[in-house]
Amino acid sequence: MNAPVQLPDAQVVTRITHFTERLFSFRLTRPRSLRFRSGEFVMIGLPGDNGRPLLRAYSIASPSWDEELEFYSIKVPDGPLTSRLQHIQPGDQVILRPKPVGTLVHGALRPGKRLYLIATGTGIAPFASLLRDPETYERFEDVILTHSCRTPEELTYGERLVAALPEDPLVGAHVRKLRYFPTTTRAQSAQMGRITDWIADGRLAARLGLPDLTPSTDRVMICGSIGLNTDIKEILEARGFKEGANAKPGDYVVEKAFVS
Repeated sequence: MNAPVQLPDAQVVTRITHFTERLFSFRLTRPRSLRFRSGEFVMIGLPGDNGRPLLRAYSIASPSWDEELEFYSIKVPDGPLTSRLQHIQPGDQVILRPKPVGTLVHGALRPGKRLYLIATGTGIAPFASLLRDPETYERFEDVILTHSCRTPEELTYGERLVAALPEDPLVGAHVRKLRYFPTTTRAQSAQMGRITDWIADGRLAARLGLPDLTPSTDRVMICGSIGLNTDIKEILEARGFKEGANAKPGDYVVEKAFVS
């Protein structure tokens, strides 16, 4: 038997979990030299038809201390990359360019009292990393994760993440600070509607028993569709929030590299 062809910057698939017909996660081996901050993303991919790497930005869903790398992805039937990526199996190789970057990191935010993590769809991936990082709970008194999807089934990844946190050896003792607020936008659930509406009219803060969002105490990270990113930015800036970056920390940050 011939040895498999070694891809450039290749990592090996260790596990795949399919949540719905549209969503799946997978884990890869981690390069020994790779160091990243929880919340950052890397470029991963597969060879294209022309032999050149077909790469896309993917947030690392595992925390910075994890021995493997986890990713959460949507399946796009005609997507150049995801149409192939959704069929990977344990033992397969995936290209990973070990140069992590991104703005959804602690260093891009000024100190605050509460941290809101606002995600739609696979935009929850960087927050899966941050929620398993002890620094998140050291820096903030309250951490609020909101996750909006079309159907209850699409919330499964986030539900499993939150359910497992109390048993996490590093953050389990701190998850009492975490509040989880899932919503659906199409199928019926206990909490329906766009998270932008919940925030704009004050229902989210009221439901959580917290003061309304204000830049004096609150910090916000946003990762989702273009529509979500734009709408949340408008809501926050109307209230005086200033956008942050690695070079200049602010009150909120949004990942511009990709959309879910």
